[in-house]
Amino acid sequence: MRRTERFPVEGANSLWHVYKTVPFWKVVKNFAVIQLARYTPFLGMKNWLYRTFLRMKVGDQTSFALMVMLDVMFPEKISVGRNTVIGYNTTILAHEYLIKEYRLGNVEIGSEVMIGANSTILPGITIGDGAIVSAGTLVHKDVPAGAFVGGNPMRVIYTKEVMAERWANDPIYGKKKE
Repeated sequence: MRRTERFPVEGANSLWHVYKTVPFWKVVKNFAVIQLARYTPFLGMKNWLYRTFLRMKVGDQTSFALMVMLDVMFPEKISVGRNTVIGYNTTILAHEYLIKEYRLGNVEIGSEVMIGANSTILPGITIGDGAIVSAGTLVHKDVPAGAFVGGNPMRVIYTKEVMAERWANDPIYGKKKE
């Protein structure tokens, strides 16, 4: 189950109430920073922009590929661990505006996580350390540490234990050579 906080609205749908929920100039600033970062090929610069201007928690050596789209309204609710790769054109949302309510939820992405291209991560999600998210996945529930998940709807393809077994003799992902 996603962990989101719900806020009811009356009258028009919640998106019509957007600037009652988040300041207009915050959205403008966030949009400019995110668009600059989407197109820059400099990974260190992206992380600096995200930490400095969006107040995101971004671990060392984390890589956001080109065209990654972060939540424009609440990027400070997104945290990403160390040495993680976020694939091309992935969208990470920390809000959802619905008809009678809007919802906010933290997105916590662990360390050593691989998120494939064109994935979408919904609010209120935790992706555990060492997980792999296949390209094109809609992440609508938590991902266990070390699991390999994919699809729409997302499902666990391999558990951490099965992944360890599959990679036991792999020259790159297997046991450390002495």
